[in-house]
Amino acid sequence: MKKMRTPVPEPKSKFISVKCGQCGKENVIFSHTTMDIKCKACNSIIAERTGSRAKLFTKEVKVLD
Repeated sequence: MKKMRTPVPEPKSKFISVKCGQCGKENVIFSHTTMDIKCKACNSIIAERTGSRAKLFTKEVKVLD
C-alpha cells in the first residue's frame, strides 16, 4: 500500500502593500499585525490591530509573496 504524503501547511498571513489615503505613499505591512500601523510620511493610521487580521483603513494594492 502506498504511503500518503501530507502537504506542508502554508501560513495564512502575508505581507501587504497598501496605499495611504491621505498622502498616497505605499507602505508594506504584515496582514496579522500586533500593533497599530501609521504611515511613514504623514503619520496617519493605516491599519489597526484586531484579534487576528488587521483592520485596514486604506486600500490594499497587492499581496507580496
